[in-house]
Amino acid sequence: MRGRALALLPAALAPLAVLVASSLGNSLFLPIAAAAACYPVLIRFLLRGRPGSAVVATLLWAVSLSVSIIFATARDPGGAATWIPHGAAYRDEMFTFIATGQGREADPSRFIPQHVLHLAGFALVALGSAGLLGIVLGAVLVGYMSYYVGALAAAGGAPWTAFLFGWPPYAMLRVVAYVLLGVALARPLLARLARRPLAGPPRGAFYGAVLALLLADVLLKTLLAARWAALLRPCLAQP
Repeated sequence: MRGRALALLPAALAPLAVLVASSLGNSLFLPIAAAAACYPVLIRFLLRGRPGSAVVATLLWAVSLSVSIIFATARDPGGAATWIPHGAAYRDEMFTFIATGQGREADPSRFIPQHVLHLAGFALVALGSAGLLGIVLGAVLVGYMSYYVGALAAAGGAPWTAFLFGWPPYAMLRVVAYVLLGVALARPLLARLARRPLAGPPRGAFYGAVLALLLADVLLKTLLAARWAALLRPCLAQP
């Protein structure tokens, strides 16, 4: 039970980070506070040789963080733009894509290079910080994607469609891939700092799952993005 309670702790603390960030109105605070809610638990599980539990705790944290940001944004999208990094810019890009069906989101020649760049940057900072900066970047990613979903719900056309389908399935696969990769890349430096090997499944299993998820992300995004824009288009219409 103690292990289960520990796995739930980041998810329980994520809404508090969102509440304080919204009160301060500071875009730097959200990713730092959100990472602080998750990283100590992730490290504790890794030091115990339980990377699977670290993955579960981080995924629950990401879900809780996303839901908290979505509902905070739906209540006050203008105010939320002041404390969610890159939120307004990503909202504008996605709203244009949903309205027209055109843009980088549906163009593999444009979104694949962006994905590769983001992946390389994430891997580099996660490896060099024992996963800490990976969690910070993950909080930024979850933050602005969730802001767009909340803003879409606040647009008033079809809020429940936005709540239920604003996160496309391929983006969810990408988040899971990043969590697995972040946990795998945290282990080498952490083992050096702890001066002992860390028990757990081979890192190859993590990397194989990451590769499969990222390939599925690209395939589904290529096939579904334009259709997903059509599904969400009613969200932008006035009720």
